[in-house]
Formats: sequence, structure tokens, C-alpha cells
Amino acid sequence: MNLRGVAMLRQAAACVALLSLCPPAPLQAQNDPPLQRALDSLVTGFRGTAGVYVRHLRTGQAAGINQDSVFPTASMVKVPILIGTFDAIERGQLDFHQEMTYTDSLLYPGEDLIGSLEDSAKVKLSKLTLLMITTSDNTASLWLQALAGTGTVINQWLADHGFDSTRVNSRTPGREANREQYGWGQTTPREMAELLAMIRQGWAVSPAASEEMYRHLTRSYYTAEALSALPPWVQVASKVGAVNRSRSEVVLVNAPSGDYVFCIITKNQEDQSWDPSNEGYVLIRKLSALLWNHFEPAHPWQPAEGVGKFKPGG
Repeated sequence: MNLRGVAMLRQAAACVALLSLCPPAPLQAQNDPPLQRALDSLVTGFRGTAGVYVRHLRTGQAAGINQDSVFPTASMVKVPILIGTFDAIERGQLDFHQEMTYTDSLLYPGEDLIGSLEDSAKVKLSKLTLLMITTSDNTASLWLQALAGTGTVINQWLADHGFDSTRVNSRTPGREANREQYGWGQTTPREMAELLAMIRQGWAVSPAASEEMYRHLTRSYYTAEALSALPPWVQVASKVGAVNRSRSEVVLVNAPSGDYVFCIITKNQEDQSWDPSNEGYVLIRKLSALLWNHFEPAHPWQPAEGVGKFKPGG
């Protein structure tokens, strides 16, 4: 056997050894009729418009409702902002470890940790990215959006990578009408789910950037909705969003039988309450439980009684 043949055998052996550690190769989505029927039943009677997209990365099983319709992102827009920030780091425009100076002019009123800093306080960019995702810090997010080169730059990245509907609207020239209709950002359930899958598969910005972005997305403070219906011993990447008439979450579950991704977004909700019984929140929890039971029938699980008192509120 020549050297090339030996090298190929070694490469094949290495691939086999690493297979369980690598994200699955993408398969063309294939309609899952039982899952589709379950989704249709789930949203029946919902007082508003619901959009859902689900895909199992290993098998290609997929289903959806209004999966290509445009919905408001609310805080899910922070996933594109995260990508824009890491893209700027990859290009040398920003340094992940650089120290930033906070000023009061950056304040976005609310309960943000960054917004509670004193004027001229120092904070590392790496902490801004973490807080943007983990606690959905709005002040950090708007700061990073500007540092990444504004929403226009982020939107160009999205367009260049095949995302036709997902856009940053707020503080982005030319998108005032979209902001009026959708708020900070807009997307479809399919595009937001596939954006998260892209990160998981190492295809967003670079493999190294994707790895760290994925780590960020597995550290959510908000565990009361989709994550509450999943076993705590399973790693999950997620980002939530909520405004008065919309609730949303994008989730990628590293499940025992293979990764699956889903996104659920609502709009025009009649229920505008902010307690756990909000119809949008209930729908998210029910969907997450439905999908776990559908894809993982050999691993039944239910949350412990009384766990709700340990869950952070929206």
C-alpha cells in the first residue's frame, strides 16, 4: 500500500473515532406525518398566530406550521447579533478580550446588569457577549450591535448566507417600516431554527467561532419555558424572546438519539399577560414536551413537582 493509501486509512479511522463527537451531517428535511398531526392539534384553539418549525438533524424528520411566515424575533434577534459580533472578531475588527468603557448614553432602561454599571465602568467584550445571551441583556445587545458595524452589516451577513427573512430592524437605516411592524428584528421559524443549527454544525463565521457561540447559547438563565420540559442532564442551546403580543424560543437539543432543533414564535396574541400561564408560554412548554416524547420515547421524563418556584420569571 502506498503512502496515500495509508494516510486515507488513518483519516478514516480518525473520523470513526470522532464520529460521536461531531455534529451530524445535514439531511434533506423529510415530512414527518405523525409529528405534523401532533403540531396541528397542539396549536388548535390558540388565540393568536403560531409558527413552528422542527427538524431532527440526524434523520431529517421535519414538520412545521407557518414555518416560512415572518414573525417578530423579540430577543431572539440576539442570535444574529452574536454572529455579527463574532464575525467582527474573526475579521480583526474586535478583540474578544478587549476592555470596553461603559457610558450612561448606552443605557437601555430596564433591569439589565450592564445598564446598572456606573458611568465610565470597565467591562470586557467577552462579558457583553455572554450577558447578551445568558440574561438577554438589552444594553449589552445594543452596544454589541453597534460594535459589530450596525444592523446593516449583520443583515448583509445574513443575506450572504441565504437567510432571506431574518433581519435586524432596530437602529438600522432603511428598516424603519419593518421595525414599526415587527420590532427589533424579524425572522421565520425555519430560518431561526436553521441559524442555530448552522452554529451547531460549525458553519457560522468559522468552526472556532461556532464552538464558542454554541457554548454561550447553552448557558441560558431562562429555563422556565422550553427548557423546563427537558431533562436537566441534557445539554440544550436556546434563546428566548418576548414582547406584549408575542412569545418565542429557538432550541437545539443534544438528545440521546440525536440532535433536534425547533423554533416556535407567536404573534397577535390576545393574551398579553406576563405570568407563567400566558398562552404563548404554555404553548412553548407543551411543544417542548411533545417533541422530547416524540424523538425520545425510550427516555421518558417529567419535571419534579414544585420546580416552578425555582424558575426565573420573564
